[in-house]
Amino acid sequence: MLIGCHVSTAGGLHEAVARGEDIGCDAIQIFNQSPRMWKPTAYGEEDFARFRDAMAASRIQEVVIHAVYLINCATDDPALREKSLTSLVQALTIGAGIGAAGVVLHPGSAKTGDVGEAIARCGDTLREALARTAGCDLLLEDTAGTGGTLGRSFGELSALLEAAGGDERLGLCLDSCHLLASGYDVRTAEALTAVLDDCDEQVGLDRLRCLHVNDSQTGLGSNRDRHAPLGEGEIGREGCVAFFSEPRFEGLPMIFEGPGVEGKGVVARDLEIAREMRTEGLATRAS
Repeated sequence: MLIGCHVSTAGGLHEAVARGEDIGCDAIQIFNQSPRMWKPTAYGEEDFARFRDAMAASRIQEVVIHAVYLINCATDDPALREKSLTSLVQALTIGAGIGAAGVVLHPGSAKTGDVGEAIARCGDTLREALARTAGCDLLLEDTAGTGGTLGRSFGELSALLEAAGGDERLGLCLDSCHLLASGYDVRTAEALTAVLDDCDEQVGLDRLRCLHVNDSQTGLGSNRDRHAPLGEGEIGREGCVAFFSEPRFEGLPMIFEGPGVEGKGVVARDLEIAREMRTEGLATRAS
């Protein structure tokens, strides 16, 4: 289990590795460009090589990219779809260049339109992005279910994967806060086991390649994406312990996105807390 957090790339891609090392990450997550702007950062092979060298010299074993928030692969607006496709292709290209485990993507929104049609449009966009790239996985993230966002259930995630053609490069990133917000009870080890069994039946846990472990400010079924420090929210310590000690998550990047115990940013103490939770959970499972 590779515990880490989201880190900044300010100063260059390779600087993210140093920041991850400073706070004790086994894995890191980065944005490939400003998350709220369409303009891509002009990275090239020299940047990729410098990043790969930094990774090889560090304790960090995996990196994942989070695609920009503006992307809506399900849109019925042709201009927005083209922008979304271009941005996604850029993220996957950078992911391949730096050896990322995958690009995490919020699938998009149906807004007030037909969900089935939105899933079909999203599938077409994802197929095209995969066809234009190679060497990096695309990981659909479950959503909290606000408004018309897609991916709020395992059924929708399964439909999205099918609409995108079921390519082996398509994977899944589960977010603990989003699961709770969308109605999946993950507050105990037993509850998490049941949720994962459901995911395995509907999607297949062989698709699971990354996790976001975030506590939630809001309760079960709130449909609100509001993170809390680990163990201090509605998932609580018991639920977070269950995530960090779940056997089916072994070997996967476990990314904490914050806020941390000292405020907005994640600090070394947050990762220490995560590892303490893991130790506690493993001891409970062994008893």
